[in-house]
Amino acid sequence: MTAFTDFHGLRARLAAAPGPDADAQAGAEKRNAQLTKPPGALGRLEDLAIWYAGWRGTATPRLDSPQAIVFAGNHGVTVQGVSAFPADVTAQMVLNFRGGGAAINQLAQAAGARLDVHALDLDRPTQDFTHAPAMSEAECVAALLAGWDAVDPKSDLLVVGEMGIGNTTSAAAIACALFGGTAAEWVGRGTGVDDAGLANKIRVVAEGVARHAGGDGLETLARLGGRELAGMAGAIARARVERIPVILDGFICSAAAACLFKVERSALDHAVAGHLSAEGAHGRLLEALGKEPLLTLGMRLGEGSGAALAIQVLKGAIACHSGMTTFAEAGVAAG
Repeated sequence: MTAFTDFHGLRARLAAAPGPDADAQAGAEKRNAQLTKPPGALGRLEDLAIWYAGWRGTATPRLDSPQAIVFAGNHGVTVQGVSAFPADVTAQMVLNFRGGGAAINQLAQAAGARLDVHALDLDRPTQDFTHAPAMSEAECVAALLAGWDAVDPKSDLLVVGEMGIGNTTSAAAIACALFGGTAAEWVGRGTGVDDAGLANKIRVVAEGVARHAGGDGLETLARLGGRELAGMAGAIARARVERIPVILDGFICSAAAACLFKVERSALDHAVAGHLSAEGAHGRLLEALGKEPLLTLGMRLGEGSGAALAIQVLKGAIACHSGMTTFAEAGVAAG
């Protein structure tokens, strides 16, 4: 049975998605207060463990089966010269992912995460959004469903990443359309364009946002996004319905997630921000989403790399929470 057939169907799935298990969360909070440490001594690790426990439905969770998914798509807007690299690089990098040679392969392996790669119609780029909507509703729904179906419901954590030459332009346009401000406030250098290239990207984003003003997050995703952004959004939505926690990656992943947030404010309650990207507007976007990054390492690669690295932080939080003894178990006098 198809999960949804149009934007209306996905909006309904998001509106009906369950929240965290209140009993499990309360149990985790109670356990955290009894562990052999001063209150709050593990800082955000304590909050992370309690958050994760609520979504997994147990006061003493484990993290055993994380899944990382990389989606790839090609953007018609690259004809506007917005990237320092040609569109052919997208397909070449997909081969690198599948061959195990990219950064995300190493980081996923180090974190014990299964890595899946989905190339979405690379021979059929989206439309140049300065002239037409990037995708029709049907095309966007197909990419959303590809993301939805890529999620293993047996996984206990999800990381999504992307590859798509031109997609920082698309992400900046989405962020600008959803949260306002000028194109210059959202556009960064992406793959490393020079000053002239940056000015050109700003022009392209401004033209696209002006042409496609209005609409909710899904409509904006179709008009200004790409198939890989829609794939990430579909996967994040599936995880929300399945109560699978998510670690968000950088600017592009956050822009895809923002499309869901603008449809249903609780759509990202199951997600934390893995890191703060060096792509300039990422911090502003995370602030709009109400997410505080776990790591700040100057990364701007994409691929899900920052989020995959942050799996290790979450694993540490859960290991302490579920593995430490309580004062009573250890025979230690509480203060």
